[in-house]
Amino acid sequence: MREHVTDYYVKRAKHDGYRSRAAFKLLEIDQRDHLLRGGMTVVDLGAAPGGWSQVAAGRVGPAGRVIALDLLEMPPLAGVTFIRGDFREAATLAEVERALQGRRPDLVISDMSPNISGVESADQARIMYLAELALDFASAWLQPQGNFLVKVFQGAGFETFLRVMRARFRQVVSRKPKASRDRSSELYLLGKGLLREEDGGSGVISAEG
Repeated sequence: MREHVTDYYVKRAKHDGYRSRAAFKLLEIDQRDHLLRGGMTVVDLGAAPGGWSQVAAGRVGPAGRVIALDLLEMPPLAGVTFIRGDFREAATLAEVERALQGRRPDLVISDMSPNISGVESADQARIMYLAELALDFASAWLQPQGNFLVKVFQGAGFETFLRVMRARFRQVVSRKPKASRDRSSELYLLGKGLLREEDGGSGVISAEG
């Protein structure tokens, strides 16, 4: 608790009006990779409390659209359509489809994390499972050549997940934002350019991009 209260990014998030310190992770990645542009359609999976949705809405502007999903309730955000539900369920996906109004997202982002039990093997399995769910969603919903940003943790299942992601995107790069705590094995994988099935899996991974 003391670490959280005294954390630089926690203080900065409060000062700058962001809902979470995680906002600075997306801001840093976007500054480097230019993911967010005016007029884009973005889907934010596991969005609560809304830090990433805040950043996305600010960058895509009034001509863009941000659709946020979470099992938990999230207070309203300007420029964000929030859907409470499980994106594996048909009823939730129907709401997503209505919100998209015939458009496919340009970008799917996921900063999802499970409730941590403290049992490393179990937590790692849950984390990678959420990443797999997000990847499946992105693969099904993104427009051709769309991009996908997902949080993962290095450990069991990471290499397998990476191989699958490389098969689905033209390029895969890894990012470790400064706002990620040093002791954490957390990193972000960015898939650039969703491949059509007929294109095959020729993606490559790079730490530089």
